[in-house]
Amino acid sequence: MAKIKLETVTALQEEIEENSKLMEDIVEQIVSQFSEDLDNYVYFIRGCLQNGERQLTNEELDDVCMNLSTLIYYASYQCESLGIKDDISKALYKEIYHSKRSELDKGTVADKNSLAELQSQNEQLTAICYSRAYKMLKAKVDAAQELLSSAKKILSRRMTEMELTRLGK
Repeated sequence: MAKIKLETVTALQEEIEENSKLMEDIVEQIVSQFSEDLDNYVYFIRGCLQNGERQLTNEELDDVCMNLSTLIYYASYQCESLGIKDDISKALYKEIYHSKRSELDKGTVADKNSLAELQSQNEQLTAICYSRAYKMLKAKVDAAQELLSSAKKILSRRMTEMELTRLGK
């Protein structure tokens, strides 16, 4: 077994961190242009709930339900738009990969595949960015759906409690 060199491992970790940060920034830039309104509204709701000093009124919960529904509608559409970009980026990667692969006429199959992968690495990384961005936006939409469902349940519970109180009098 080869001896592990701490300096080499540390250098690789630093390179991974640096490249990961770059990819994360690209993905965040892509996602934020599609989810900015939804993100801002979720942060607003979080701010309302964060201090815990008061509960949202029924009217505020109504507003949350209506606004979240609207924002989810648009974010879902944006998610599908981002899905198209994801598909196109994957197709572009495959096109470049196969083009580079077909240009190589010498070497083993494995050599040709390796060179084609290396020559289409930027397209592959771009496809990865769009794929991650799509998944992140989809996760935000799903989380917003859960938040909407929670708001509806709270509102429904309050209405039931008010009705029981009214009937009890």
